[in-house]
Amino acid sequence: MRTRGRCAIRVLIHLSDIHFGRIAPGVVEPIIEAAWNIRPNVTIVSGDFVQNGTRDEFRAAHNFLHQLPEPRLTVPGNHDLPFRNIVRRFRVGLKFYCEYISPDPEPFYMDEEVAILGINTARALHFRGGRISEQQIRDVEQRLCSLEADVFKVLVTHHPFDLPPRFDGSELVGKARLAMGRIAQSVDLLVAGHMHISYAASTASRYRLKGRSAVFVQAGTATSTRGRGEPNAFNVIKIDPPRLLIERHQWNADRKRFACVCTDRFTIEREAPVCATQEIKAASPEEVEVLHPAA
Repeated sequence: MRTRGRCAIRVLIHLSDIHFGRIAPGVVEPIIEAAWNIRPNVTIVSGDFVQNGTRDEFRAAHNFLHQLPEPRLTVPGNHDLPFRNIVRRFRVGLKFYCEYISPDPEPFYMDEEVAILGINTARALHFRGGRISEQQIRDVEQRLCSLEADVFKVLVTHHPFDLPPRFDGSELVGKARLAMGRIAQSVDLLVAGHMHISYAASTASRYRLKGRSAVFVQAGTATSTRGRGEPNAFNVIKIDPPRLLIERHQWNADRKRFACVCTDRFTIEREAPVCATQEIKAASPEEVEVLHPAA
């Protein structure tokens, strides 16, 4: 096993739900400035770059994305397929996304400390929801299980595997239960967007997984007007095993800038990453037990 030195810390910026076509006034330049001030190792954007999937919206999203620090890892969201016309949705698909955002909707990044895999959960048949397929589950297992045990492994999707308990399980990505029973053995951190809600928790908050737990991080909308009661926000993820810090940076309309408003702290154990303040009870079922029946 490699010895981790003082430079092992990795800083990720996690933005989601940009929604060009519904941009909130005055937030684009401050979020670019904030990103450069943070100086991340990787910039992650977990989908919904545009509102309606038009070429003009994608051009604007392209210009924004290319002002953010590199390297950048992105996945598409359900709005990145043409949203209003079902025929065009199937005919165009992710063509504009691949042209303006990234040619690869399922990218992979790796350095000496962290591996980040993106999975496309957007589906033409599902205007709002998304799914993870059996093949994608196998891809996660194959790509991440083969890595050294001390590499910190991150999975990026648009649709979430977890949400606060008040949300119905129908809002989760399709096949979430099946996927979590398998990929939790391979992943330390799962990041997503879609619901425009900021949230961080251990997988044990919703699932009981035999011999393993991971951490979920959900981002609000970074730049759109569709805040659903939350100000615009993004996450800064600081990986310094055994510590994992999730900072929520939120728009302050009075000061016209983003500022950290809260930090969730987790302790990463290779057998079970758990919240430092949360007791996780061992589980015995062979299959995943869902703690919230709605899920």
